[in-house]
Amino acid sequence: MEEHELIAKILSRDRHALYVFYRTYRPRLSRLIRTKVANKNDCEEILQDTLYAFLEALRDFHGKSTLETFLFSICQNKIVDFYRRKKVKHLVFSQIPQLEALISPLLVPEESFDAVLLRERIHAVFSRLLPRYRRVLTLKYMENRTVSEIAEEFTVTVKSVEAQLFRARKAFVEAFDAL
Repeated sequence: MEEHELIAKILSRDRHALYVFYRTYRPRLSRLIRTKVANKNDCEEILQDTLYAFLEALRDFHGKSTLETFLFSICQNKIVDFYRRKKVKHLVFSQIPQLEALISPLLVPEESFDAVLLRERIHAVFSRLLPRYRRVLTLKYMENRTVSEIAEEFTVTVKSVEAQLFRARKAFVEAFDAL
C-alpha cells in the first residue's frame, strides 16, 4: 500500500489500514526506543505515547517528509520529553537542597538552552501552586528543612506536614505536566 493511500485510509478510520500501519512501524519504533531507554515499561509507555501523538498529528501531515521520518521525529520528541520529566522529578523531589545549582552541572553543553527553559518552567509551576504548597516544598527541598522543623514552623503535626508534602508534590507534578 502506498504511503499516501495508507494515510488517507487511516484518516477515514479504516481499521485494516491502521493494523497495517501498526504491524509495519511498531517493531521499528520499539527497536529505536529500546536503544535509548532501558526499562521495558518505560519503552512501552513511550511507544504508546508516540503512536497516539502520531494519530493526533496525522491530519496535519502534508507529505513534506516520508511518513517514517514524520513518525520517528515524533518518537524522538517523546523520548526527550520522557527524560526531561524524569530529570525534573529527580531534581525537584530529591533530598538535595540547591535546586538551581544542580540543574546546570547535570546537563551536557548542547542542552544549556533547555536548562534555561527548565528553570523558567519550574518557576512558572511554583507560581501556580497554592502558597502553602509552595512554602512547604521550598522549606523541604530548597532550605533542606526536616519534616519536624517544618511542623514546628507551621505549628502542626509531623503527619500533617507529610500529608501536605505529598499533596504539594502531586500538585507540582500535575502543574508541570500541564505546562
